[in-house]
Amino acid sequence: MRLDDYLSTVFLIKRRTVAKEWVQAGKVKLNGKASKPGKEVRLGDRLEITYPRQKAVFEILEIPKKSVPKGEAEKFYKQIEV
Repeated sequence: MRLDDYLSTVFLIKRRTVAKEWVQAGKVKLNGKASKPGKEVRLGDRLEITYPRQKAVFEILEIPKKSVPKGEAEKFYKQIEV
C-alpha cells in the first residue's frame, strides 16, 4: 500500500491529499528517511509524523486490504512515542 494511502486509511492524517502534501513537505518520514507519497509501506516500518503541535512515532502492525472503520484503525499501528 502507498504511504499516503496508508496514512489516510488508518486515520493518522484525515485525507489522502493532505497526507501526500505532508510527505512531500518532509513532515512524514518512513524508517527515519524522507520519502515519496507512493513509497510502499511494509509490516514493521516506522512512521515519524510531525503534527503542528507534536511529533509522534508509529510502527506499522498490519496493512489494511480496504477501507477501515475509524474505531478499528488503531489495530493497524502502534504508537511508540509522542
